[in-house]
Amino acid sequence: MTKMVFVNLPVADLGVSIRFYEALGFVRNEQFSNEEAAVMNWSDAISVNLMTHGAFAGYTPRPVADARQATEVLIALSRDSRAEVDAMAEAAARSGGAADVREPQDLGFMYVRAIEDPDGHMLEPAWMDMSAIAAAS
Repeated sequence: MTKMVFVNLPVADLGVSIRFYEALGFVRNEQFSNEEAAVMNWSDAISVNLMTHGAFAGYTPRPVADARQATEVLIALSRDSRAEVDAMAEAAARSGGAADVREPQDLGFMYVRAIEDPDGHMLEPAWMDMSAIAAAS
């Protein structure tokens, strides 16, 4: 069986968050979505589960963190080119999020930009030249 990853994120406005993630290229899985949550597929094995704060709180005994006040996670998303990294950052800025919440990282073999969703969760679209990494080893 394929191993899968489900990242659960609390969101203030589910509709706004769905539109944001769709603008980045995620696809909503209607089968696992309702008025309190939406599963957004990044690939066949990776999904982001957007949950209202009330729904999210039902899964944890701890307080729900405010992603604008503290960084709870950095989610790196692989892209096939530098241009795709730039396109995702531009889509974030146009869709209610923010691009370049820190300086872009350009190490030659790796290029990463940091973006925020409308709730402040940080995502990192990243491209890596695996052949350059192998050659350097």
